[in-house]
Amino acid sequence: MIQIGDTSFALTDPIILIGCVTVTIVLIILALLVAAVRRAGRSADLIAPLAQDIGALGQRVQGLSDGQHQLSGGLEHVSKAQAASQQNMLKLMEERLAEVSLKMHDNLASSATKTARSLGELQTRLETIDKAQENIEKLSGDVLSLQDILSNKQTRGAFGEIQLNDIVTKALPSDSYTLQATLTNGKRADCLIHLPNPPGPIVIDSKFPLEAYEMLRKAETQNELNDAARALRTSVKTHIKAISERYILDGETADGALMFLPSEAVYAELHANFPELVREGFAARVWIVSPTTCMATLNTMRAILKDARMREQAGAIRKELGLLHGDVDRLTTRVENLDRHFGQAAKDIQDIKISADKAGRRAKRLDSFDFEELAPDEGAEVVKLTAND
Repeated sequence: MIQIGDTSFALTDPIILIGCVTVTIVLIILALLVAAVRRAGRSADLIAPLAQDIGALGQRVQGLSDGQHQLSGGLEHVSKAQAASQQNMLKLMEERLAEVSLKMHDNLASSATKTARSLGELQTRLETIDKAQENIEKLSGDVLSLQDILSNKQTRGAFGEIQLNDIVTKALPSDSYTLQATLTNGKRADCLIHLPNPPGPIVIDSKFPLEAYEMLRKAETQNELNDAARALRTSVKTHIKAISERYILDGETADGALMFLPSEAVYAELHANFPELVREGFAARVWIVSPTTCMATLNTMRAILKDARMREQAGAIRKELGLLHGDVDRLTTRVENLDRHFGQAAKDIQDIKISADKAGRRAKRLDSFDFEELAPDEGAEVVKLTAND
C-alpha cells in the first residue's frame, strides 16, 4: 500500500503497477540521457548507438503505452463483467429470497392451521376432561351417598333387599316367588321361592354385617384385628341363628334357607378367613350366598321349576298326543278315500275319452257318407233294403 497525501494506492492494482513500471522506465531514460550527455564530450562515436538505443527505448515505451491501453480496456471489460455478474447474482438472490419467503409463508400458514387444529382438539379434550371431572364429582357424591346409606342399619337392610329383589326378578318367573312373604309364624321373609315338594318353598333373607367387616379392614394392630374378627363371627352367627329359627318351618318351607350377602367382598372374606362360619351355616341348614352365587342358585331353581311344571303338564301332554294321534288316523283315512275318488275319476275320464274318440270317428264317416265303412254295432239288428222299398 502506497500513501500519497489523502489517497492510498494498492500495489496489487494493475494500473498502479503499470504506472510504476512507466515511471521507472522514464527515470532510466533520464539517467541514460544524463549519462549520454556526460559521455558526449568523451566520445562522439557513442552518440549514434545511443540515439539508436533511445529510439528503441522510445518504441518500447510506446509498446508499453499500448499495452497499458489494452490492459485498461481489459480491466474495463472485467469491471463490466463483474458488474453484470453482481447484477445476475443480485437477481438470483432476489428470486431465491422470494422463493424462500413464499415457502416460509406457506409453512407459517400450514403451521398456523395445524396450531389452530391442535388448539381445537385441545379445547375438545379439555371439555371432555371437564365433563369427566363433573362425572367424577357426581360419582364422588354418589359414593358419599352410598356410604351414608350403608352407615345406617335400616337403609343398609333396604339396600340388600333391593339388590336381592333385582336378582330374583331377573332370574325367575314372576309367579314363582313372593317378595316380603309372611309365614304362619308371623315372620316376614325378604323372598320366598315356590319350589315344588321336595324340597318345598325356600326362604332367602338379606343380611349385611358391614360394620364388623369395616372394623376388620381398618384394624391396624393385632388386638384390633382380633376384636374385629370376634365381632364379625358374632354378627354372622346371630344372622345364621335368626334365619334358622324364623324361616325353616316343618311342613311349610324347605329344610333349609339362604342368607344373602349383598357384598362379594364380605362373602370372599368369610370363605377365605372364616371357614368355620360357613360350616356352621351348613350345620344350621343356612347357606350363605353372594350376588354372583345367588344368581347361579336361582338359575338352578329355575331349571327345577321348569322340570316340575313339565311333570305337571305330562297328563295334558299325553291327552293332547292321543287327540293328535286320532286326528292323524282320520286324516290318513280321508286321504285314502280321496285317493280312491281320484282313481275312479281318472278311470271315468279315460272312458269318456274313449267314447269321445269313437263319436268323433263316426261323425267323420257320416260327414263323408261312407256308410259302407261303418261297422255295425255288436247286437244291433241290420235291416236289409228290398226292391219294393
